[in-house]
Amino acid sequence: MMMAITDVFRQLLRDLKSQKLRTTLTTFGILWGTVAVSLLLAFGQGLHQQLIRSIAGLGDRIVIAFPARTSIPYAGLGRGRKVQISEEDIAAVEKEARDLFGISGEYYQNLKIHQGDKTMMMLVSGISPIFGEMRNMVPQVDGRFVNQNDMDKRRRVIFLGDKIAQDIFDVENPVGRTLMIADSPFLVIGVLKTKSQDSSYNSQDKDCGWIPSTTYRAITGAKYVDNLIYRASTPAGNKSLTKEVTAILGRRLHFDPKDSEALMVWDTTEMFEFMDAFMLGFQLFLGIVGSLTLIVGGIGISNIMNVVVEERTREIGIKMALGARSGYVMKQFLLETLLLTGLGGAIGLLITQSICVLVTKLSLTEYIGVPEVSLEVAILTATILGAVGLLAGFFPARDASHLDPVVAMKL
Repeated sequence: MMMAITDVFRQLLRDLKSQKLRTTLTTFGILWGTVAVSLLLAFGQGLHQQLIRSIAGLGDRIVIAFPARTSIPYAGLGRGRKVQISEEDIAAVEKEARDLFGISGEYYQNLKIHQGDKTMMMLVSGISPIFGEMRNMVPQVDGRFVNQNDMDKRRRVIFLGDKIAQDIFDVENPVGRTLMIADSPFLVIGVLKTKSQDSSYNSQDKDCGWIPSTTYRAITGAKYVDNLIYRASTPAGNKSLTKEVTAILGRRLHFDPKDSEALMVWDTTEMFEFMDAFMLGFQLFLGIVGSLTLIVGGIGISNIMNVVVEERTREIGIKMALGARSGYVMKQFLLETLLLTGLGGAIGLLITQSICVLVTKLSLTEYIGVPEVSLEVAILTATILGAVGLLAGFFPARDASHLDPVVAMKL
């Protein structure tokens, strides 16, 4: 077996020397096709991850529910009634809902803030600690989000968006500093770590501040939440959980659970599902485009192998006359084709990896994501390469294996 492989390599080197220009151009075709396939897939995957991160900036597959007005009569009550959700109603949902990961009411209002000689308006929200996890509120170093002690003791603490923190304090880390909200001092306990966010329902997180809901109600007198944020234990459970939450609230607040306007629901899971489906189609398109380029290189390899068969017809006839079987001849030419394809493919993958590293080092990933030659991309590219190599070498190899030894030795 080792001798056979050595013989294949020796023969391949001889063919490369005799057909330098044609071999170089053919290998370049495979190389370019490999770069086209792997690079398009790598950038497609990087873009997919970047878009998912941007969507997740709003929250990781959360549901946002906005209390509105009833649109149909229920239990003798007319339509048009305002739905008002209190903390007691939220506690009932926490107790009764079966597949609930977490739920938080959210109160918000634009409040005047002061710090030093600066005065500005900021959207301040009152929330529960679980809000931070569901909405991907990751604090910067040395900071934290609102916790249960803050809630229980009605502490006057605030978690700031990264941009508004910079606008207010003009310092890198304002944790431990104080600002005035509605003429009350609030301690900055954390600053949001910069994140991608392509959607919102009030304002971008970078421009907002969050305080314990108990503190918010104490300083504003608010009784009813402006919206709810909740999530099921698994993303697939959000739809059934929404039905359950609506039923619980409908029973307590006297509206029909089937009234779609009483509680306006935005299930962000649908955005993730759409993006996954869209990017799958997009990456398939990129893969097909790259594969067509690779097939062109495969046609070049097939042509050069046909030339090789013609040039080695006499040699093939001698081998077959000395006892070489048709299968041996066919395997030899297929191996040569696969080696040539593998050489171009390996160089192509190295070029792709170099481009991906260069893009990352040049900090060009903010909008296109981090392109990566992942295991899946490498396997898919190798599979396409293998298929192209087999198809490119099969027909010349079959012709070589079907030669008549007597006729071949005379040519």
